[in-house]
Amino acid sequence: MQSLKIICVGKLKDAFFRDASDEYMKRLKAFCKAEIIEIPAANLPDDPNDAQIEAALEKEADAILKKMSSGAMTVAMCVEGKLYSSEDMAKCISDASMRGNGDITFIIGGSYGIAERVKKQADIRMSASKMTFPHRLFRVMLLEQIYRGYKINQGSKYHK
Repeated sequence: MQSLKIICVGKLKDAFFRDASDEYMKRLKAFCKAEIIEIPAANLPDDPNDAQIEAALEKEADAILKKMSSGAMTVAMCVEGKLYSSEDMAKCISDASMRGNGDITFIIGGSYGIAERVKKQADIRMSASKMTFPHRLFRVMLLEQIYRGYKINQGSKYHK
């Protein structure tokens, strides 16, 4: 069974986001061994300068890199990434299962994104939209799209 790891900077504080995340994690059990790894967001002042932001991204990068699995297809979710449709997501999932150990890792950065050195290690830079979303909401959206991708690959009517 394919292993799926989602590395996220920050925690879900709101119950409704946790409930939605838990629901999709439960649904994903039919398709893969899914795991969410939350790493702490680096502390920043209210109005950080560029050097403080870069230092925070590097601290988060250290934690992200420690949690990445060797051999897994790695997808960095970033604004400058390639836009993916639901069908593209399904293909990404099936492509991952065809290579190496078949595992896939998604990375969701904090409010300032992901350090460049993490993105350089990713196999794919993916963007879900040109719009900006709160990271808590985006985690749920990503889980839903991953679930949808598995359902598309299964030939289910979930995706219409």
